[in-house]
Amino acid sequence: MADSIRDGSLREVQVEALVVMKIIKHATQAFPTTATGSIVGMDNGDKLEITNSFPFPTIDLPPDSHSDSSSLSAAAPRAKANTAYQAEMVKFLREVNVDANNCGWYTSTSMGNFVNANTIENQFFYQKEMNERTVGLVYDVSRSSHGSLSLRAYRLSPMFMSAYREGKFTAESLQKSGLRYQDILVELPITIHNSHLLTSLLHQIPSDPPREPLDFPPNLAALSHDSKVSSNPMCPNFDTLDLSIDPYLEKTCDLLLDSIENHHTELNNHQYYQRSLGREQAKITAWQQKRKAENAARAAAKQPPLPEDEWQRLFKLPQEPSRLEILLNSRQVEQYARQVDGFTAGVNAKMFAVKNNLLPGEGV
Repeated sequence: MADSIRDGSLREVQVEALVVMKIIKHATQAFPTTATGSIVGMDNGDKLEITNSFPFPTIDLPPDSHSDSSSLSAAAPRAKANTAYQAEMVKFLREVNVDANNCGWYTSTSMGNFVNANTIENQFFYQKEMNERTVGLVYDVSRSSHGSLSLRAYRLSPMFMSAYREGKFTAESLQKSGLRYQDILVELPITIHNSHLLTSLLHQIPSDPPREPLDFPPNLAALSHDSKVSSNPMCPNFDTLDLSIDPYLEKTCDLLLDSIENHHTELNNHQYYQRSLGREQAKITAWQQKRKAENAARAAAKQPPLPEDEWQRLFKLPQEPSRLEILLNSRQVEQYARQVDGFTAGVNAKMFAVKNNLLPGEGV
């Protein structure tokens, strides 16, 4: 732990349950628009403790506006007006003796689609301007609506921070630095913390077990509507027993295919640049050879040579496109692949569990 404190790196993020509920409420109310806000707390060695949060003000667009409200909300954390609003809120929190150290920001997403330019620019703004030890919390509304909380904490890696600060994402610079799409974001483990009072309440909520044996439910619907089970506040979630293929998995596969197509589009753009560069360089080489022959003839005729650097004025090399977009798209493809892998693991486990009922002639 001493080494982690000395090098100033974070190892984990602890989020209060109240903060999680605030983020869920804000994201649910704003869906499908992106919800963003600020998180505050305390820096405790290699652990970042997030104890409070507040949303950024919403922007009311006129009816005839052509701007996208979701894109404006996604860029809200680095807006000048919201920066001033955040500083004022932190001052008010400090006056009432609440942890008011800036810990980063949070955003909502749908279907795991959050690896984009807005996310990178927001996190870069916080790690560069506000505080180096900040994180970005990403709450997936669609994934959480299926029964499992999807809240993750990310930071930009030091290698990507230095490359983004320079603004050079050419093929040559990436080869020198060794930057890969896996090095863009660093995920930190999240721990949800409850107060002692809330923990005591949770231990008192469970009711006594039934004294009489319960009837075996014929199907999942009967189990979900059983009053003896559903009336319990700590009733488990029976959605995980559903054998149907989740539509979330199908939509994620569609988004994965779209990201792969975008990846091929970016590759085609880079290949077009290489072909254009090759044609221009061939023209320059032919011009230089012709100019050298002309100067050799002029030297034989004892005439002054012509300048050989005029090609810089006559020819214009195409500008290499940035490789940042293809890096972000590759990281998004990896994110979708992880989600598909997580869903298929659960579906396969349930299918193997009921294989004997589906195929009576075969053993499990």
